[in-house]
Amino acid sequence: MNSMKIRRTAVAVAAAAMLPLSLAACSDSGSDTKAAPTAAAEDAAKTGESTPAGDSMTGDQPFGPACAGVPKEGAGSFDGMAKDPVATAASNNPALSTLVTAVKQAGLVDTLNNAKDITVFAPTNDAFAKIPKADLDKVLADKDMLTKILTYHVVGQKLTPQQLENGSFETLQKGMLTTTGSGEAYKVNDTANVVCGNVKTANANVYIIDSVLMPK
Repeated sequence: MNSMKIRRTAVAVAAAAMLPLSLAACSDSGSDTKAAPTAAAEDAAKTGESTPAGDSMTGDQPFGPACAGVPKEGAGSFDGMAKDPVATAASNNPALSTLVTAVKQAGLVDTLNNAKDITVFAPTNDAFAKIPKADLDKVLADKDMLTKILTYHVVGQKLTPQQLENGSFETLQKGMLTTTGSGEAYKVNDTANVVCGNVKTANANVYIIDSVLMPK
């Protein structure tokens, strides 16, 4: 009888000793099972976060039919212009040579290059060519008039394409200009079309337009 009791007691003690080990093993196994989905969820979250960033970068590129004429390399390319302040960047773009001449004539090179976070609506050479030569020569010879016209093309903040959809903005000349459109088609003052938009320079966003704007 006594030996039976001793055996039963030994079995009970052994079982009690094994129970915590068995529970610990179950617990470890459970935590491993839970850890795998958590890591997978983190990976999925990272993948999900990278997609919008890629989309937003795509939507932040220059757009418009005239962008095809911008040099692919060098200082006049989109990458090159992004490194220079706006007046310098414009001087490296062959399509903006008349504008650059006008800016120099008005003494605005330093003003534009030193400005912070501006938007420039930049008329092409063809835009200036729409103005009769006698009238254009007269404007170029009148520094005050030229300054008013050029500063009317500058807004004191960086404008995104979305802001142009239905916008009204004060210019450096203190007049107001309006913008309308969507996608890749925008107009300024209902007269000038954006032909290459969202061009970045070191201190400005540039929208190249096909007509010269006149202060209201």
